Amino acid sequence: MTAIPQGRTRRTAWVAATCALAVTGTVALTGCGGDDPDAGTNGVGKLPADKIQAKTRAAADAAPAVRLSGTVVTSGTTYTLDMRLKADGGTGSVTSKGGTFRLLRVGKQLFLKADADFWSQGQDSSAGGKLDGKYVKVPQGDPAYKKFSGFTDKDVLLSGLLTLHGKLATDGHHSQSGVRTIRVTGDNGSGGTLDVSLEGKPYPLRLVRAGSAGTLSFSDWSKNFPLTEPPKSDTVDYGQQLPTS
Repeated sequence: MTAIPQGRTRRTAWVAATCALAVTGTVALTGCGGDDPDAGTNGVGKLPADKIQAKTRAAADAAPAVRLSGTVVTSGTTYTLDMRLKADGGTGSVTSKGGTFRLLRVGKQLFLKADADFWSQGQDSSAGGKLDGKYVKVPQGDPAYKKFSGFTDKDVLLSGLLTLHGKLATDGHHSQSGVRTIRVTGDNGSGGTLDVSLEGKPYPLRLVRAGSAGTLSFSDWSKNFPLTEPPKSDTVDYGQQLPTS
């Protein structure tokens, strides 16, 4: 019997071990025993990058709800978001410049809930105590409405975020929170990267925006959640102009 070189034995054992990990979903690998990395998936991993992006945008647009968390950098300001969104509104928290506030939009009505320090930054410093911990109605004509309502609008937010810049290409099979993904890049990553689910519908799961403009994770696709206006006892209608913008 011909002896098997020890190096080959070690190499065979290593391949077997890593392929076993891939099967359990711990890592995502290709080339394990010649297996098709797209076997048992939704098939989008075999498509060209532009087709993958089109399918993931269509899936995201059609989903009734989503949870979005991570950072967005816009106009030089970094916002940390944890928002749940659906067609008729959204709710969640936003952190910026060391302060955190909550947003709630039901239909066209937007509410902003923050502590006294947030409100005391406005022109009317005495308002802080009155509005501390209250849901404040944001008039549609107030600058704050335009500034913050986009964070609660699924269509507006996703259409602005799910865009890769430059030439599209695929960048292999990966995994996000145990879900197999195919990665799409713009200009080899400088134009952003998007991980698309290979399991179930091709939802976007993780986005790295171009120009260091933030990183976002998407979860709870199509998972419904309650969205109602806060009790009147917790609501303040400040009128036509908020004390801060």
